[in-house]
Amino acid sequence: MSIVARLLKARTSLVAVSLLALALTGGCRHKKYENPITKDTQQPDKVLFDKAIKDIEHGRYEVARLTLNTLMNTYDTSEYLAKAKLAIADSWMREGGTHAWSQAEAEYTDFILFYPQMEESAEAQMKICDIHFRQADKPDRDPLHVQRADAECRKVLTQFPNSRFAPQAAQRLREVQEVIAEGEFRVGSFYHNKGNYSAASNRLHAITDQYPLYSGSDLALWDEGDSYSKLGPRMREKSIQAYQKLVRQYPLSPYVEDAKKRLRAMEAEVPEPDPVALARMKYEKENVTKVGMFARYWGYVSSRPDVSRAAKSGEPAMSLLRPAIPPNVPVPVAQTGAGGGVTDVTASTESATSSTAIDTQPDARLNQPGQKPAEKGAAAQSSDPQTQPKADSNANTGKKAKPAKMKRPQPPKIPKPSKPKKHKVEMPSDSAAPDKTAPAEKPQDQPKQ
Repeated sequence: MSIVARLLKARTSLVAVSLLALALTGGCRHKKYENPITKDTQQPDKVLFDKAIKDIEHGRYEVARLTLNTLMNTYDTSEYLAKAKLAIADSWMREGGTHAWSQAEAEYTDFILFYPQMEESAEAQMKICDIHFRQADKPDRDPLHVQRADAECRKVLTQFPNSRFAPQAAQRLREVQEVIAEGEFRVGSFYHNKGNYSAASNRLHAITDQYPLYSGSDLALWDEGDSYSKLGPRMREKSIQAYQKLVRQYPLSPYVEDAKKRLRAMEAEVPEPDPVALARMKYEKENVTKVGMFARYWGYVSSRPDVSRAAKSGEPAMSLLRPAIPPNVPVPVAQTGAGGGVTDVTASTESATSSTAIDTQPDARLNQPGQKPAEKGAAAQSSDPQTQPKADSNANTGKKAKPAKMKRPQPPKIPKPSKPKKHKVEMPSDSAAPDKTAPAEKPQDQPKQ
């Protein structure tokens, strides 16, 4: 048998074993419930709760939710109301799927709203984070669920800092931020390889500043320093800062020696490594997650992100990544705090402190087109005697003279159109026609009979 045939046979057997293991793990639904009630009693509400829990463990989720709703509607004063509401959310969580996870998130949110002081509220918030993390895609795909997972995990640390779920939320947050930083690094590396050093330095600087626990921060700092150096002498200081941060914060990186050579070539100071950063990198190398052969093979097919290189220690970032301004874009003066700036607008206080401009310069509406400003003012003053400034009668008294009032020009009067005259029509001369000008003859009186 040839080597190719053996490899194909081994690969086929590996796929068959993986599918069998996946079917066995997916079909096994007898997982114990996380929040049972250990109180041994035969109260009817407790009996209903135990029955619903058994249905959840055996995968009968719809039957379990009907039983729990019956408990909540029938025994509205029961001590198991909070547990029953949480169990409904857990049944949706175990059922899985996009629709079921959406229902579970809504139920967990209602539980936190109604019972914020219970320990189970921190668990509900942690499960909301897990819901979005399970739907997260790889770094080069839609980052919606990754960003939602980042926000929900931060809520566990801010709202429930003393909960037993806080360490689990911190580790989940490191894994989520590993995916976010990896996606930003791929964009910055693309810009760097294409020669767009301004966009590359902007992206890479945001990664190294926001997510220092990212596993590829040393490479990001190396590309950032190289991008700044390609932008010219005015970015020399930022390039030096990037190389110095690489030497100081990532002393075990394979790029440290090259960064030191660059610093010596630029005649810059080579800093000493930070002891805390050195200890953290040693801890990460000792506790690295080993990826098996099956995980490496399945990683090419799965849409889930690979978080095996995520940090195991350190404080995760507690704010969302926001893009910065590229280095070749001028920063507004309001953001820099400097008093200088380039502007074409100037202002003077002369017109505010003296009235000479008001007294000597006429209204701009009096200016005629095609006339010089001096001629315009002289023509306006000579044409209207009322616009001439009056003699200052208060010169000897020391009072400030009031400016002369300017007469506003009146619009020209438009003559009204005259009405057309009516022409008399002459009648043609006719002997039969009666003469209207002659008085009419009165009829003679007839004799009375």
